[in-house]
Amino acid sequence: MKNLADIMKQAGQMQARMADMQKKLEGMTVDGQSGGGLVKVKMSGKMQVLGVEIDPSLLKPDEKEIVEDLLVAALADAKSKAESLMAEEMKSVTGGMPLPPGFGF
Repeated sequence: MKNLADIMKQAGQMQARMADMQKKLEGMTVDGQSGGGLVKVKMSGKMQVLGVEIDPSLLKPDEKEIVEDLLVAALADAKSKAESLMAEEMKSVTGGMPLPPGFGF
């Protein structure tokens, strides 16, 4: 029974560390960009879009599709960076041990 108690204690500690990590990720931001910086996106560590910046030179009616494509690329860049940030934070919580599939955020 002592082993079960130790496992439960460790699970509780892991849960507390996960909650702390999620709170920490909320306060972190990443910046994604595309088009050589013409489109920029700011995203939280929990992948919430916080802001979008579009260079005024792109705001021409005949360049609408280009701006849309650049915005999608900037969002993908920011998402990739946020996922990397999340993975690094997860390593610190789990001691580098990978979680089984389905146990992510």
